[in-house]
Amino acid sequence: MAYVTGFLTPVKIADKDRYIESARKSWPLFQKYGALEQIETWGEDIPPGKVTGFDLAVKLEEGEAVVFSWLRWPDRATADACWQQMENDPGFADMDMPFDGKRMMWGGFAPIFEGK
Repeated sequence: MAYVTGFLTPVKIADKDRYIESARKSWPLFQKYGALEQIETWGEDIPPGKVTGFDLAVKLEEGEAVVFSWLRWPDRATADACWQQMENDPGFADMDMPFDGKRMMWGGFAPIFEGK
């Protein structure tokens, strides 16, 4: 069954083009390790949270946007293998990461419903 790795991270608005370029460069690497799809989205309608919210989750600062992205895999084993192998792949080591990785969150998810 398919598997999804989701990411939420703040990115400086001034670094939007750098972020897009890093996503373009990462896709062939993720694809090489079996990813079926990579989606990167730029926050446009992020209401301020009071108790929870995308802004609070990433400790959004002035001049930043929330990026919500995901990778779809054929299964969890393929995703897990990618994360293990990427540590030794020089293609990943040379990646430009135009965001604060300390405020990034990610996790793996098993789909339970897909409407198409």
